[in-house]
Amino acid sequence: MSQALYRKWRPHLWGQVVGQEHVVQTLQNAIRGGRVGHAYLFAGPRGTGKTTSARLLAKAVNCLAKELKDRPCDHCDHCQAVNDGRFLDLIEIDAASNTSVDDVRDLREKINFSPSQGRFKVYIIDEVHMLSTAAFNALLKTLEEPPPHAIFILATTEVHKIPATVLSRCQRHEFRRIPLHLIVSHLKELAEQEKINVDEEALTLIARQATGSMRDAISLLDQLASSGIQITLETAQTVLGTATSQMVVELVDTVLQRDPASGLVCIHRALDSGSDPRQFARQVVDYLRNLLLVRLGNADQVDATAEQRTSMAKQAQSFEKEHLLETLKLFNGAASEVRSGWQPGLPLELALAHAIGWREELTAAPEKIQPAATQPTGGILKRTPPASESSAAQTPVPAATPQADAEEARPAARSVAAEAAGDDPPAAEGHPTPAGIRDNWAKIRAVVKRKQPMIEALLNSCKSVELREGVLQLSFGSPVLKAKMEKDDNLQIVTSAVKQVLGWDIPVTCIDATTKGGQMQSNSDVDADGMVNAALNLGGKIVQKE
Repeated sequence: MSQALYRKWRPHLWGQVVGQEHVVQTLQNAIRGGRVGHAYLFAGPRGTGKTTSARLLAKAVNCLAKELKDRPCDHCDHCQAVNDGRFLDLIEIDAASNTSVDDVRDLREKINFSPSQGRFKVYIIDEVHMLSTAAFNALLKTLEEPPPHAIFILATTEVHKIPATVLSRCQRHEFRRIPLHLIVSHLKELAEQEKINVDEEALTLIARQATGSMRDAISLLDQLASSGIQITLETAQTVLGTATSQMVVELVDTVLQRDPASGLVCIHRALDSGSDPRQFARQVVDYLRNLLLVRLGNADQVDATAEQRTSMAKQAQSFEKEHLLETLKLFNGAASEVRSGWQPGLPLELALAHAIGWREELTAAPEKIQPAATQPTGGILKRTPPASESSAAQTPVPAATPQADAEEARPAARSVAAEAAGDDPPAAEGHPTPAGIRDNWAKIRAVVKRKQPMIEALLNSCKSVELREGVLQLSFGSPVLKAKMEKDDNLQIVTSAVKQVLGWDIPVTCIDATTKGGQMQSNSDVDADGMVNAALNLGGKIVQKE
């Protein structure tokens, strides 16, 4: 059985470690100065060299070379023993399968024995975050004051799961994702040594798929090399389940051209050719991110040829910045949802539909609201009774007072949130009516959600919405919610949304329904039924009440 390439080409010297110069330099200085610590924590993504660096450190502290700067030499008996996996004083523990406190107690009992071959006994605990809480507690004292001959090296991909008491006892080194060009360069050198015929475009695709992991990149190259033929870009795309770059560009073009039919054809053609739906979504997200970087003037961060950058710049300028951001969010969400859904292509199709219809949803013309002769009572919008019962019998909606008209005529100061909303539509005919607010409340919330989702969430907690003398009152069941709604420009954003949907420039205020003065007159039948209130909060209407 042949040895996997990533094991065969594991670095044996510090100079062979790729993309982690900051860690290598620090460890080399510690060895040369004789200041090696008793506990280290190596944290970072998978395949970036954590375990490899731990083994190199174990080799260095036990190397027989006379000069400290030459350690590890990779030639002495101890270095060769570490390479062959037969060095008795290097103990590697997989924390994922040794999670119990008994395993740590066993380690504590054996750690006091002197080294068998070298100067130090080195314990490498991989995926240390998998240890139980009791195991971490049992390890604390030994980790803080180990015997003089013991060195601990902890490696993890999820450093946030490590207790703070453990972190404070270790020297922490962060391993970064390896840049794309370094992975491509290393793969090219490896392919030459292994006599693998591979195109540079295919190497770039492999490096992109590895997402900063050198081990993943070498494993993918090993997989492709098994085909025994020239590895071209087309071969790599077929084996790795990725779509061609042209398919991604064509899909983005259909969003710009608002051509859903052609967009669906692009998606189905990519999936039918064997592309993985999640991988295809990731490719679209990566391309849209590059367009965003170009649009924001940071084209140097885009890894592409000069010709590709020119094409991206032209396409990026065709996007409105808000449209590009929204499209990127939609396809990023699709990449997360595609694996959990029973219909893998559906999230991509929905993202395409929303991205194409973004402008229509944002600037849809408001419907003219004709107040009905009679309106049902109750629900999220409650009528305010007038001062006298006789006037209540004559008209369900109180007439606007001259003071209210004067307030409405007075221009309000435009805040930053109002300016972001764009040009306001012309004012609707007639005075604001409760029916107009109630029938279009769902649309108003939708506009608010596009601007500030957190404000829309607060509106969802609103107990009732009431139009009183030309003022829109939002009633909250908690003073905390009321205070949050009144922060910053939140009310101005709601005012802007009402004006955008209905063309009415009306002020918005908040009241606390829990206070005596803030109690709303409500329909007891509706308030008693939580399901009805929930439906009304989502834009429903009461058609008939029995």
